[in-house]
Amino acid sequence: MRRFLLRRLAATPLTLLAVSVLVFTATELIPGDVARTILGREASDATVARLRIQLGLDRPVATRYADWLEGFVTGRWGDSTLLRVPVRDLVLTRLGDSLLLGALAFVLLVPVALTLGLVAGVNHDHPVDRILSVSGLTLGAIPEFVTGVILLVVFAVKLRWFPASAQAPEGAALATRLGHLLLPALSLVLLCTGYVARHVRASTVAAVESPYARATELRGFTRGQMVRRHVLRNSTIPATSALGVQLQFLLGGLVAVELLFNYPGIGALLLQSATEKDLPTLQASAMVLGVLYMLIVLAADVAYRLLDPRIRLGAVAS
Repeated sequence: MRRFLLRRLAATPLTLLAVSVLVFTATELIPGDVARTILGREASDATVARLRIQLGLDRPVATRYADWLEGFVTGRWGDSTLLRVPVRDLVLTRLGDSLLLGALAFVLLVPVALTLGLVAGVNHDHPVDRILSVSGLTLGAIPEFVTGVILLVVFAVKLRWFPASAQAPEGAALATRLGHLLLPALSLVLLCTGYVARHVRASTVAAVESPYARATELRGFTRGQMVRRHVLRNSTIPATSALGVQLQFLLGGLVAVELLFNYPGIGALLLQSATEKDLPTLQASAMVLGVLYMLIVLAADVAYRLLDPRIRLGAVAS
C-alpha cells in the first residue's frame, strides 16, 4: 500500500504538468479576442491594442504559459477580467459551494444505490429485480438537465414543497442551504444510481451463487445472516470503483445542474468565464477541477485496495 501511494504521489507532478498544458492550450484556442470582449465592439483598435499589452497577450505563448503556471503554483492567480475580483478567492469560494452540493448528492447516492443493488441481486431473476434494473437503466439514460426540469416542475412549481432556486439567502443556516440543494442533488442522484446499482447487483449475484454462500446456508445460517456476513462485503468492493467513476461524473454534471437551479458553483463559473473570455478565471477553475479529479481517482483507488485484501497482498508482494 505504501509503495502504491508513493508511486502515485511521485507521478502527480507530471500529471499536473500535463493537465496544465491541456488547460492552457484549450483556453488559448477559444475563439475571439479577449481584449475586444472586455472593451466591447465600439472600442477602437488602438485601445484594444493597449489593453492587449497590459494583459500580456502580445507576449509569446510559451512565456505566458510559464508565467501563468508559476503564478498558479505560488497562489498568484490574478484578477478576474469580468468580475474585477481576485481569482483565487472567487474560485475557491465557488468550489466550496459546489463541493457542498456534490457531497449532499454523494451522501444520498451511496445508501440508495447500495440498497437497490443488494435487493436486486438477492432477488435476481424475480420481478423486483427486473423492475429495479429497468428503472435504473431508464433513469441513467435521462440527462440530469431533463430530470432537474421534471423535479422543478413537480416539486417546486406544482407542489411547492421545495424552493425553485438552489441559492439560499445570504447567511442562511446549513439546514436551510441543504433544503435548497435537495432538488439539484436528487437530479444528480437519479442519474448515477442505476450505474452503481448495476455493479452492486452483479457482484451480489456472484456472491449469492458462490460455493461459500451455499455452504453457509447448509450450515444452518439464515439468508439474512449469509447476506450480512458474506454478500454485503463482497458487493461493496466493486461499488467502490463505480462510486469513484460517478464522483468524477458529478464534476461534469455540476455545470448543467448549477445553471438550471441558479446555483453559484464552480460549474456555472467555468461556463460563464468561458463565454465571457475571462481567461484567468477560466484557467484557474479548470486547473482546480483537474486537481480535484486526480484526488478523486486516487481516493477511489486507495479505498478499493483497502477493501479488497487480495489487492493489498498483491501490492505488498510487488
